[in-house]
Amino acid sequence: MDELDALRRMRTTLAREENPDRLALRTNWRSAPAPRPRARRRLAVPLMGVVAAGTVAAGSVAVLSGHSDPRPPGRSVPLRTGGDGNVLLTAATSAEKAAQTGAYWHTRRIDGTIYGVGKTRADHYMVESRQQYDSWVGRDGRETRNYTDLPARPWTAQDAAKWRKAGSPMTVDVPSGDPGVVGTLFLNPKSPVGAPHPRPVKGQVRRFYGMTSAQIAELPTEPKALEKRLLALRGNWHAYSSTAVTERLGALRGEERVRALSDVAGDLLADAPTPPKVRAAAFRMLATLPGVRAGGTAADPLGRTGTVISLPLETTVPLGIYTAPKQLGTYRRQWIIDPGTGTLLAVRDLVATPPHGSRRLPPGDDGRPRTLRVQDMPDRFHRPGEVSSYTVYAVTEWTNAKPGTPTPR
Repeated sequence: MDELDALRRMRTTLAREENPDRLALRTNWRSAPAPRPRARRRLAVPLMGVVAAGTVAAGSVAVLSGHSDPRPPGRSVPLRTGGDGNVLLTAATSAEKAAQTGAYWHTRRIDGTIYGVGKTRADHYMVESRQQYDSWVGRDGRETRNYTDLPARPWTAQDAAKWRKAGSPMTVDVPSGDPGVVGTLFLNPKSPVGAPHPRPVKGQVRRFYGMTSAQIAELPTEPKALEKRLLALRGNWHAYSSTAVTERLGALRGEERVRALSDVAGDLLADAPTPPKVRAAAFRMLATLPGVRAGGTAADPLGRTGTVISLPLETTVPLGIYTAPKQLGTYRRQWIIDPGTGTLLAVRDLVATPPHGSRRLPPGDDGRPRTLRVQDMPDRFHRPGEVSSYTVYAVTEWTNAKPGTPTPR
């Protein structure tokens, strides 16, 4: 049993099993010594680069330019069952035509989280923390992975002005989402993107929700059959859970099932070396799920424009070792897709209900009771419609370039 497996079993508050690379990032969060009584624990949190405005993704979401989602809730357009009006079916047709040549499936994913810096709503400003993950999966299913901290940066031009007014600090304190733990973000606009802390991992067999590359290649290419196969997957699927329960995805009902199916479909469309026909089936499956809506266009963090797909979810933050069950607000998930290429560009979570109140948590590693409060939440100053976190898929391609070969940005 490796370190990641051990960590997964240490805590019973897992809402769902995280991807190994996301989990690897979280394992460093507890490296500091235990705090003295009544002292704040400090947590070093890498901030995503102040350099490329679109290359980041955090917890689970992708970002619009600016703070707010310009479309008010309820303005989404229901997906039609066929024709040009259904962007998911258009994306499916495009995905089916994609080539599948090359020795490696290469993805570059950037996760971003938007933190509030400051003590009050009146004087706060937002900063963006980003981590980049490069993955090369060979035809044998073995993966070479590289993780890079990107410098943090102010979230918008307005936030940058407030940051400069505060003296342009190179480090800022932010709530970590863990009671009593303060995060430190590092802002260094002059650092080259991708330079700090490469951590290569080679030779491991990559699994996607428990499936190997070979098993993904054999998935059904008809949407209903694909859905039936995915419903048989086992995992910890609940968004909020005080105990780890492994069950079939098909045991979920309603919006919980839609959330879980969309999570798996997102991996098939962006992370996994999924054959074109299976990728097309995933888009067509999503088009049949209740409550999935198309809602205009938006730019992802890299400036690429796509169609917004909204999912009918009460909360969509992917929870893991140090996050479940911690959220005090609710969130709505949106995808940004390019129907013309059949590509999932980004995923973002927007604040629906800002954090409020408090919640008792299971005991921590020291056995003491814990309570989560609003001041612990990174998005405590967010307003409805503002981006809380995002994931942007900068590269998703088959390539013959060897793992580690620089990719044009």
